[in-house]
Amino acid sequence: MENKSRACLLTDRRKKWRAYAINLLLLVLVVAGIRFWQQRDMVSGPAPQLQGVTLAGQPYTLPQPPDKPVLVHFWATWCPVCRAEQGSIAAIARDDPSVITVAMQSGTPEQVTSYMREQGIAFPVLNDPDGSIARTWGVHAVPVSFIIGPDGQVRFIEVGYTTETGLRIRRWLAGI
Repeated sequence: MENKSRACLLTDRRKKWRAYAINLLLLVLVVAGIRFWQQRDMVSGPAPQLQGVTLAGQPYTLPQPPDKPVLVHFWATWCPVCRAEQGSIAAIARDDPSVITVAMQSGTPEQVTSYMREQGIAFPVLNDPDGSIARTWGVHAVPVSFIIGPDGQVRFIEVGYTTETGLRIRRWLAGI
C-alpha cells in the first residue's frame, strides 16, 4: 500500500512539473511573439544613415562604420516609459559619447529643450518633430534602442523599457 501512495505522489509531482514547464514554454513563446511583432518593421542589417543637428547645435552624423558600438535611442517627451528610462540613457551618455538619442514627435526644439531642462537630463538629442527619422528606422512606438556594432550592422534592438545594465552589456557584446 505504501508503494502505491509513493508512486501516486511521484506521478503527481511529475504532472505538476510538466504543467510548470508547459506554462513556462507558453510564456516564452508569447513574449517572443510580442517582440517579433514589435520589431517587424524595424531596420536590420546595415544601420540607416542618421544625421542632423543636435539640440545643442552640434552637427551629428552616425559614423559609417563606427569605430565602436553606438547606442541610438528613440524616445518622446509624452512617453511615460521613456521618462522612467531616461536616467539610464543619461548615465550611459555621460560615460560614453557614442550615444545619440532621437526625440520622436515631441514638439519644437525649444519644447524638447525645455522638457529636458525640467527633467534634469542631458544627453545628445536630434529632434524628429514629424517622425521622418523614426520612419526611416522603422520605429512606430517608443522607447526603442538600437545598438550598432563597429561593422555598421544593427546588432540589438530593444523595444520598451531596458535597464542601464542591459544596454551596457549589449553594447559590450556588440563590440566583441
